[in-house]
Amino acid sequence: MSKSDVPSPYGDPGAPMSRQAPFYRGFLWALGALAAVVLALAVREAASVLVLVLISAFLAVGLDPLVSFATRRGVKRAWAVLAVAVLFFGVITAIVFVVGGALRSQVTSLVDDAPHLLDDLRRNRSIAKLDAKYHVLSSLEDKAKSADLASSALSRLVVVGVSVLNLLINTVVVVVLTLYFLAALPQIEQGMYSLAPASRRERVQKLGDAILRSVGGYVIGAAAVALLAGTVTLIFLLCVGLSAYALPLALLVALLDLVPLLGAIVGATIVSLVGFATSLPIGIACVIFYVIYETLEGYVIYPRVMRSSVDIPEYVTIVAVLLGGAVGGIVGALLALPTAAALLLLVREVWVRRQDES
Repeated sequence: MSKSDVPSPYGDPGAPMSRQAPFYRGFLWALGALAAVVLALAVREAASVLVLVLISAFLAVGLDPLVSFATRRGVKRAWAVLAVAVLFFGVITAIVFVVGGALRSQVTSLVDDAPHLLDDLRRNRSIAKLDAKYHVLSSLEDKAKSADLASSALSRLVVVGVSVLNLLINTVVVVVLTLYFLAALPQIEQGMYSLAPASRRERVQKLGDAILRSVGGYVIGAAAVALLAGTVTLIFLLCVGLSAYALPLALLVALLDLVPLLGAIVGATIVSLVGFATSLPIGIACVIFYVIYETLEGYVIYPRVMRSSVDIPEYVTIVAVLLGGAVGGIVGALLALPTAAALLLLVREVWVRRQDES
């Protein structure tokens, strides 16, 4: 006689609880909701770290085409990553040491001439009418001449110093993570693809490779377009007589041009305002130049550069950038286009195909 056949002094056990019982299902739902809340709180607390990880992964995928270009020519991936890192740090070092001195002097000159630029702006009739209505220039001039400016600037200096320190720490973290991700990107890709079922792994890998190529092409293309915008702006400012502010304004235009849609407009507006503050003909020349250049960039240069990597309609571009900027600020706006391209690819290849076959 087996042990299970021996009668229990406490009676025979009843049937197991049904998984469809209200108590059982309610408990599982409550446990799932509690786990979701805990996960959301954890993500909120680690949001700053997750942003750094996301930026690092984005940069690693963007730099991977350069590494792949070297590996296809027989260079080991470790040496290719080292070469890309040396190239990156070399460019940064050249900018700091070669351009830093001129940039510092020109920024100082721009700050020192700010009161005179405000006076010149006020002499313009159209701007004077706007200032009389909204008092923008007057408030700027009052703050510049305020006796409490030095004390308030000193009190804010500590805050600025802490912000700069945090920025440097975050930059170091992003650079280190980017190099790690870039070196281990093939292993990371294979690890992610292995999570898919074996029957669908090949298709998932092809879709994933297409998305990564899209992101890499977008990063390279956006950097090329921004570099072109900064170079053209520098040449134009040197030609029209704004050489005193040419370098900082050109760098500002290049950095802002990395932000889709709005960045180029903001950069052109800043340069045009400096041009109007210098003289009316220079301001008009700036407006004409940027109307022509932004038209060429928006309808000729940018589409040709991005055609092979990010192929999304114009209205999707506008909506994606606006939503990305509202959700994630500058980082969200930068990631909006490749994210939208990836989602469109998944919708076309997964959802639409499934609907066509049903």
